Amino acid sequence: MIQKEFVKQAIHILRDDQFVTGLAAGGSWLSGNMDEFSDVDLVLVTRDRISHDKNKMVQYAEKLGTLLSAFTGEHVGEPRLLICLYEEPFLHVDIKFLIIEELATRIEDPAILFDRDDQLADALRITSAVPPYPDFQWIEDRFWTWIHYALTKIGRGEYFETYDFLGFLRTTVFAPLLHIKNGLQPKALRRIETSLRPGDLELLKSTIAAYDRNSLLLAVEKSVEIYRDLRKALYHDITLKMAAEQRVLQYLQEIKQRA
Repeated sequence: MIQKEFVKQAIHILRDDQFVTGLAAGGSWLSGNMDEFSDVDLVLVTRDRISHDKNKMVQYAEKLGTLLSAFTGEHVGEPRLLICLYEEPFLHVDIKFLIIEELATRIEDPAILFDRDDQLADALRITSAVPPYPDFQWIEDRFWTWIHYALTKIGRGEYFETYDFLGFLRTTVFAPLLHIKNGLQPKALRRIETSLRPGDLELLKSTIAAYDRNSLLLAVEKSVEIYRDLRKALYHDITLKMAAEQRVLQYLQEIKQRA
């Protein structure tokens, strides 16, 4: 598998660099479900911080293979991440550049690939990973305003905007909550086709609309139905925004009745 060959070569290249403290891997490397389409998620720990200097990050990436493209991950809130596309092998590799102290804050325990003087192992042993978990109150505080937004876009005829917004709800609300319902760690849409029970996957699919007013309205209605069912099943000690909910549901009927 090209991913394993790439990692093997990376270990060989980086092990002799005394500036490198260690190398670890996360993502599908940990889960054991890596396939030919998987990318590689690496954590490169260096003696001093270089994540503020893209040129230095790219220089390390270039050591590992024929680099076609590389950019930092501000768009996902992680400027320490270098997102790389390699030619040989043709592979997507994400490299997060950290110093040893930054390992304390993490969402998973990576697999250590090599570790100079057991520094990574020591850092992981004395701290704990904290997986991301959705804030139910945060979702409830926003959900009905979000639905109102979608309805105003349908009312105006902005169907592309509505279509994209339903995708936002699937990623931000439904996928994490459905994973929790299925006894899994909350995450977005990656591999959701194989992680959810068939009935729950069908629920998620019901929020996919065609480029059509009635189809979009139906998808919004299904979104409301799914959210209320998930809220009932999962939420505890949450302040429900009942006034907003009732008024938005009324507005939904008003929009449906317009020609």
